[in-house]
Amino acid sequence: MKRAVKLHLKGTVQSLFFRQFVKNNAEVNNVKGFLRKLEDGSMEIFIEGDNEDVQEMINVCKSGPKHAIIREVIEKEDRYQGFKEFKILNI
Repeated sequence: MKRAVKLHLKGTVQSLFFRQFVKNNAEVNNVKGFLRKLEDGSMEIFIEGDNEDVQEMINVCKSGPKHAIIREVIEKEDRYQGFKEFKILNI
């Protein structure tokens, strides 16, 4: 079953390293979507794919890489959009 989720993460992350960490894990977990850093410094991550793959990616995002401190994660189910890849977007 297909699933789409939007995550809003707040915490202390090294922006470039965190974005690459998420992109690499998205490819490993076969999910598509995007990540972008918002003006307030938080991260918005949209992921879609098979339910199990999306759930694994949610777990990865909640824990983050080794030196990241994730303070808050807001998870919201969203509409499946059929992305072809996972991209890092710039505002």
